[in-house]
Amino acid sequence: MIKLFRSRAEKELDGIISEIKQFLENNYKDQAHAMREKLHIRALELHNAGKLSDETFAAYEKIYASYTEQMKNYNHREFYHS
Repeated sequence: MIKLFRSRAEKELDGIISEIKQFLENNYKDQAHAMREKLHIRALELHNAGKLSDETFAAYEKIYASYTEQMKNYNHREFYHS
């Protein structure tokens, strides 16, 4: 179900997700990793502050886990060839 009205906390996290996507599209892997971590930390902070329900928090953690899996082999070594 798509929510018509998103809370300020959800909008903030959605903004972080948009930045992750943008960095990935432009191949800025370090920035994408940093924003991925920011997503996790900020979602945890907002949940602990009572600004995200357990269900919404779980949804953002699932997104975080998906990006973690997608980005697990992103590093600088792939650019260097022997």
